[in-house]
Amino acid sequence: MDQNLKTLQAVISHRFSQVKYLTCALTHSSHANEVEQVAWDNERLEYLGDAVLELAVSEMLYLRFPDAAEGELTRMRAGLVNEPALAAVARDLGIDDLILLGKGEEAQGGRDRDSILSDALEAVFGAVFLDGGYEAAKQSAYAVLAERIPVLPETPREKDPKSRLQELTQRLFRARPVYKLARSLGPEHAKTFEVQLTLPDGRVVSAKGPNMKKAEQKAAANALKFFTERGK
Repeated sequence: MDQNLKTLQAVISHRFSQVKYLTCALTHSSHANEVEQVAWDNERLEYLGDAVLELAVSEMLYLRFPDAAEGELTRMRAGLVNEPALAAVARDLGIDDLILLGKGEEAQGGRDRDSILSDALEAVFGAVFLDGGYEAAKQSAYAVLAERIPVLPETPREKDPKSRLQELTQRLFRARPVYKLARSLGPEHAKTFEVQLTLPDGRVVSAKGPNMKKAEQKAAANALKFFTERGK
């Protein structure tokens, strides 16, 4: 086997049991059209690899950023799998030197065209999928793209109502609100809890919930509305 193909396999963390898939992934249609012995090119593998790569990257981002919103995940994925980004990865992997091109395409600078290189990289992932299945393709994508996954800016989470209310009353009154169970209603398997919240200035707010925690959070949220709407 060509040493360059061995190196590529090491970099993408997949050793092919059927190297013909990798060879096909690196064969551009222009080469296949000029060489009679070559009956296949990488276009179908590129189609397959595009879908495999999108799923693998989606899964990686979903697991790495459990708090990211859908829009953030979509933007990060788009930044990783767009044509210029994949072409840059292909160059880093040396695919620009390995891809088989026809003489005409070679003369026109096809070896440096983003579209050809990005398609070839996707075809490589399609080849890994055919040779080893989705898990192998996912691990290969991770090995190649992990360092390129952006760091999601950490956005401060909004604090829960109880925490916000406590900070507010500490600032206004230098005291904390007091929660107590007023009563519980209903059968054991479906109880409703009523919580009474007393603010440091003596005002009382009540709320109900399926458990104490939720009832307290609801009471705190109601108290915050009271401050917002009426002031101190």
